[in-house]
Amino acid sequence: MTDEPTLDIRTEPPASRHAVIFKRFDALAHGAGFVLVNDHDPKPLYYQMAAEQPGTFTWDYLEEGPEVWRVRIGRVGTPDSEDPSPV
Repeated sequence: MTDEPTLDIRTEPPASRHAVIFKRFDALAHGAGFVLVNDHDPKPLYYQMAAEQPGTFTWDYLEEGPEVWRVRIGRVGTPDSEDPSPV
């Protein structure tokens, strides 16, 4: 397993789960990650992230059911890889 923070969304209402996950992802530093714990395969989340934030994340299954799924989600890149802000 990993020593990174865990986000267990099994107790969140289904309608708010993706928003909670995106908020956590948006707060990540470059190179950091967290372990998502869910009660089903979060593949729809993967497709949403791939569509909305392509190339910015990593996705590694740590456990694949049948009752619990654990996925390590990370932010790729380094602070130096960001576009500089316009002057």
